[in-house]
Amino acid sequence: MGMELVVSTRSGAVRGAFSGDVAVFKGIPYAAPLDGARRFQAPAAPEAWDGVREATAFSASVPQATVMPAASPWWSPGDDTDCLSVNVWSPDIGAGLPVMVWIHGGAYMGGTSASPAFDGTRLAQAGVVVVTVNYRVGYEGFGWVADAPANRGILDQLAALRWVQDNIASFGGDPGNVTIFGESSGASSVATLVAGSAKTGLFRRAIAQSVGAVFCGAEETRRISDLIVAPLGVAATSEELGEVPSEAIHAAQLAVMAEQNRNRADWTNSTPFAVVPDGELLDDLPWVALRDGAGQDIELISGYNTDEARLFTVDFPGEMADPALLAHGLRLAPSVLEEYRAGYPGIADADLHSLLLSDQLFRMPSLWCAEGHAQAGGRSYAYEFAWPSPARDGALGACHGLDVPFTFGVDRSDVTEHVFSGETPADFEVLSAALREAWVSFATTGDPGWPAYAPTDRRVRIWNVPPTVAADPVGISREIWQHRF
Repeated sequence: MGMELVVSTRSGAVRGAFSGDVAVFKGIPYAAPLDGARRFQAPAAPEAWDGVREATAFSASVPQATVMPAASPWWSPGDDTDCLSVNVWSPDIGAGLPVMVWIHGGAYMGGTSASPAFDGTRLAQAGVVVVTVNYRVGYEGFGWVADAPANRGILDQLAALRWVQDNIASFGGDPGNVTIFGESSGASSVATLVAGSAKTGLFRRAIAQSVGAVFCGAEETRRISDLIVAPLGVAATSEELGEVPSEAIHAAQLAVMAEQNRNRADWTNSTPFAVVPDGELLDDLPWVALRDGAGQDIELISGYNTDEARLFTVDFPGEMADPALLAHGLRLAPSVLEEYRAGYPGIADADLHSLLLSDQLFRMPSLWCAEGHAQAGGRSYAYEFAWPSPARDGALGACHGLDVPFTFGVDRSDVTEHVFSGETPADFEVLSAALREAWVSFATTGDPGWPAYAPTDRRVRIWNVPPTVAADPVGISREIWQHRF
């Protein structure tokens, strides 16, 4: 394959490189650099260039704090501001193939498309064009700004999807057959895009892997933003915030996160950034909007992992894993714990704490998306990822994020370090192949290979070895939470 790999986009030509039999293009800008006030405004069109732009390395990541203290940072002060970019993996640049656009997670506080965990090679080899996206997180993406729209991180995703519409045919993709997929806050983004009002014609299918409960009213978002901005001594305008280094904002948000965790019941979320149903991008919580018929024409897969919260609770000392304290922090009636104990007889307190948190953070929002979409007559599929991690003597179970390596078929990355102990698990390749085949089949035809979710029988794909189908596998939790749906 000695041919030169140059493709024309609306902004200029890009040169990619082959990775085996897949053409890969990295770091293509879909929006203007984030300089000054632009860090806090709606995304602007990318700047055009002359000649051929090298597209063989990822762009810088967007500004962000290091979320895991021990992790190496994705972003450092002084990094290139030209960071709103897409990466493309194509198995055939002349083909008109289905397109899959990945939106990463990270609690709207971090994350990057440069992670090796999101390498699109293996998905592309199955006959799709894979696109991964950087979008603004933290205050730049989701903080309150007086003279700028809310949800700028989601507006970035929409700008990237418009880039796909305008350019993907040149890379071998079919702009009429786009599937968006994402995990955690990336899945919350997917749910927002499906249920939102700004998506017209940008995609026809969606896969939401562990929709996170990261939605918040405008008033609370403003209150949190005030707490972050006040110590900085500036007004919350794009001009004044544009003068403040990102790292100063990251330092200021630490105190706010400590306050949220101290007084859990005073806040909707335990993290400072969330999607705001602002009446422009999104009218209501995604599952409510879906139930009301929003996004009815979009085919949707929505699912969760069995033991989501164990990723966060595995090292909690016993006294911290108190279900009563958690129920109070989540503003749940004490009777809810009695319902859990009746539904899950003999459950230990630490396990109940983890289950309650799993249900609240991810399992119920993901289920509600599938359920609301199905109720409104949309084509809806649900799954539970149940394969347990062998790490930590099984203490993690099927924890949050465990599905991501299986989705991309990448067994070695920053994501697998703590969930695969040492070697690649024997089941990895089998389960990954099955899951990737389902995702690619769905992106191609709308059928992932198991029955659609219907309020009458609630059939759910259970991802394990071997994969099975179960009716209403979390019925007990679903009924306990029904009043919140």
